[in-house]
Amino acid sequence: MRYHARWILPIAGAPIENGTVVESGGRIIYVGPRDSAPAGEDYELGEALLLPGLINTHTHLELTVMRGFLEELCFTDWINKLRRSRNEVLTDETLFDSARLGILEGLHAGITTYADTCSSGVVMQAMNELGVRGIMYQETFGPDSKVAETAMNELDARVTALTDSQTDLVKLGVSPHAPYTVSDELYSAAGKFARAKNLPLAMHIAESREEHKIVANASGDFATGWEKRGIEVKRRARTPIALLERLGLLGNRSLLIHCVRLDDEDISAITRSGSSVAHCPASNAKFGHGVAPLLPLLAAGVRVGLGSDSVASNNRMDILDEARLSVLLHRAVTKSHDSFGARAALRLATLGGAEALGIGDRVGSLEVGKDADLAAFRLDRLRTTPSGDPEAAALFALAGRGAELVMVKGNRLVENGSTIRPLEPLLHSVTRASKALHSWTLANG
Repeated sequence: MRYHARWILPIAGAPIENGTVVESGGRIIYVGPRDSAPAGEDYELGEALLLPGLINTHTHLELTVMRGFLEELCFTDWINKLRRSRNEVLTDETLFDSARLGILEGLHAGITTYADTCSSGVVMQAMNELGVRGIMYQETFGPDSKVAETAMNELDARVTALTDSQTDLVKLGVSPHAPYTVSDELYSAAGKFARAKNLPLAMHIAESREEHKIVANASGDFATGWEKRGIEVKRRARTPIALLERLGLLGNRSLLIHCVRLDDEDISAITRSGSSVAHCPASNAKFGHGVAPLLPLLAAGVRVGLGSDSVASNNRMDILDEARLSVLLHRAVTKSHDSFGARAALRLATLGGAEALGIGDRVGSLEVGKDADLAAFRLDRLRTTPSGDPEAAALFALAGRGAELVMVKGNRLVENGSTIRPLEPLLHSVTRASKALHSWTLANG
């Protein structure tokens, strides 16, 4: 099949005007000018921009139902309300429908790969059902060292139950959640478990002021919460990154989520270890956590991808919008118009994310031999009229626009702007659950 578009953005090379990508058997066999493309059946995208499928390096698909439910809360209150309401209101069936809806939302935005941290385990089934690519990191929690063994037994059981659900497209990982929900003993055990099972790790880390306080100073709101539950609070490390380094959690299969509060020593530790970073600019900003040191991380050679985080914190899943926000934020911070450009940001949304997840040899750029994960956006509509710089058009104008065509390994999951799976049944299910959450708020304050 020959996919023709006004502009091809290979990411690994310069834009191609009036270009073609040829797919056969789920693989890319040609990328280049239309006139030189090998023979095949034609798929005319017309006045469109065709690029690799976008990579979301951090999300919580099962929390899609919580969009707009946790607004205007400080981070610790946000965490507590999420935990309580989820446990008291949402079922695995609800979370499954929520994950499905989240994937379909992502597909509309051109996202083909999802790195998801999940507590219930339903996201793997949702990914497999809808034909997308991804890694589901099974979460584990336990701030009290006394429950570390119990938490590990539960993690082992969940991973064992999910192992056979892995496919060529969907893989399994492990996620000890964060320093304010995981004891040192559980961190160490989860790291050893992941290495023994040859599974990648993902961890929320260096995200907030309160997280830093509990790790570095044994103080703050999270520390107060631990004390109320009878959990010992003590200084654990110089910084949250230093904590992970001490406990052996850094490494080339570790994905560090957020990384807002880093100093030079932290960046050196991340670089030495070969760990990757999921940069979530919208979520970081919405919580008031700050702006992550993206440019120093990239300058140090750290692999970085973009994440939306959950729509419970971000309210939307749009990786092109995250790329746009990255450019705007980092130009504002540096007070320089050329400190971070469109081409670099688009790379984070595609190949950078793929490399951060260890799948850059398969996806993230349009190159011969890679899987045919593609996303096309129309350029003949208001606000997306093409200019002489298609990369700038993709970054600054496309955010918020639905994709025209989305493919994963040659399979079309969005065509003519519509997903192949209808949204309505899922919308009804998730709306019912959303109303139940609202009722819970009225009853619980």
